[in-house]
Amino acid sequence: MIAAAGENNALGKDNDLLWHLPDDFKRFKKLTSGHKIIMGRKTFDSFSTPLPDRTHIVITRNESYRPKFEAQVVHTLEDALALASNDALVYIIGGGEIYKLAEKYANKIELTRVHGTFEDADTFFPEIDENVWTLVSEEYHPADHRHNYAFSYKTYTKR
Repeated sequence: MIAAAGENNALGKDNDLLWHLPDDFKRFKKLTSGHKIIMGRKTFDSFSTPLPDRTHIVITRNESYRPKFEAQVVHTLEDALALASNDALVYIIGGGEIYKLAEKYANKIELTRVHGTFEDADTFFPEIDENVWTLVSEEYHPADHRHNYAFSYKTYTKR
């Protein structure tokens, strides 16, 4: 799983991020390029164009859903994982409901912890249970002229 979340696990509001972190966008692109990315329909619909060099797999309950650009559409997380099973590395990219469903299948979390609390958020990342996940690396980035918030890249692996 790959996500950016505030200190209170906030992911976003109204299907948009609550911050702008260009270095995190670059890291997301570097990690996910060349791989399959699994997401919910709301996350997919928030994209104005496809993310280059990635295969989009969209989960929706809507049996008649038609994507606005090329994507593989499935109706369960298990179907999405089966569709991605030939890729050695697959990323779950959101949103909140999909992260909750995917946590039991994931073996790694790439989390950008945004050092701020966002009370107006309407979507949240699941709480990371330290009995299940081990923090294996962490890299701090201070706020600067391009980043309104300090943030830390945190990598967790399943115990």
